[in-house]
Amino acid sequence: MSVYLDNAATTKPCVPAVEAAIDAMTVNFGNPSSLHRAGLDAQLVVDRARKIIADSIGASPENIIFTSGATESNNLALRGASAAYGRKRRKIVISAVEHASVDETASALEKSGFELVRVPPREDGRIYAADFLAVCDENTCLISMMLVNNETGYILPVKETFSAVKRKFPDIITHCDCVQGYMKLPMKVNTLCADLISLSGHKIHGVKGAGALYIRKGIRVLPVVTGGKQEKSIRSGTESVPVIAAFGAAAEYLAPTIAQRSERASQLKGYLLSRLSESENIAVNSPEDGSPYIINISAMGKRSEIMLHFLENRGIYVSSGSACSKGVQSGVLGMFGITGKRADSALRISITAETTKNELDEFVSALNDGLEKLRG
Repeated sequence: MSVYLDNAATTKPCVPAVEAAIDAMTVNFGNPSSLHRAGLDAQLVVDRARKIIADSIGASPENIIFTSGATESNNLALRGASAAYGRKRRKIVISAVEHASVDETASALEKSGFELVRVPPREDGRIYAADFLAVCDENTCLISMMLVNNETGYILPVKETFSAVKRKFPDIITHCDCVQGYMKLPMKVNTLCADLISLSGHKIHGVKGAGALYIRKGIRVLPVVTGGKQEKSIRSGTESVPVIAAFGAAAEYLAPTIAQRSERASQLKGYLLSRLSESENIAVNSPEDGSPYIINISAMGKRSEIMLHFLENRGIYVSSGSACSKGVQSGVLGMFGITGKRADSALRISITAETTKNELDEFVSALNDGLEKLRG
């Protein structure tokens, strides 16, 4: 039996999500843009999911735009907002530890003529609002900071940063990639002080292929995908009703128990760290006050890829970093001061509230076995 500990990459769809997707494929399978009854029934499914997701972050349904996933949401946020506001204000500021879908999009905008500033962590491994504020000016059109780092679990100071920037430069657009925080940490649009928020369905036990972008009322985002009037003409293309339905069902299923599941995850994280502390060859890369769902460690002297496949042969699935990097180091660990052999031996363990202590015991046992048997 396998032990799946790569939930930051994707999660197993929950039963309500699967049932909602099947219903949308077999019963409400019409095109939401069609003007007949079958189309209306499909549109009602989309509308219901939109309201559930909006309610879960304290937003209005009309502020939610569905996309194919967080990567598209991040692209739409950065490209769409910079197109709307970047004619005269030509600076974009992001954290230096963003997901590739933000970092590489920002790099593409830099090549098109924008000034790009990446704000790195200080020597203590933390990012400070003051450092963001120091590089913002009247020429800045957009800033972007993720809520939870997907490789280390570090929780970034989004609220503090965005509120400080807005006080001094109210016209700057604020964007937050909330993929690893949504349905895991308490978060509302007003407390984050975010104009744009990116979400993903398959990270919260939904189905792959659905994401959302929250756009605060009054904020303009120009379309990246054109060709139709769907999603307020901001994101053209027939909505994928099954995966949107699953996204809504997963959010509805998880929303009432965010606090309880976070507490459970914290207990599991503490248990795992306690077990790992028994080995002098394990270094913990995640901060103590990080997300309870992500634990980054280094199996010292053992290359990540070699250890990952050793564990895989034991039926245990973890990752060496962001799944989107396809095994290539993203450079994020280096930004947090984790370099050299320690970075080369990094593993990311990401859990859910349903993870068991027995599964964590199996992982630790296999990891210790690998430390004994493997050559670097």
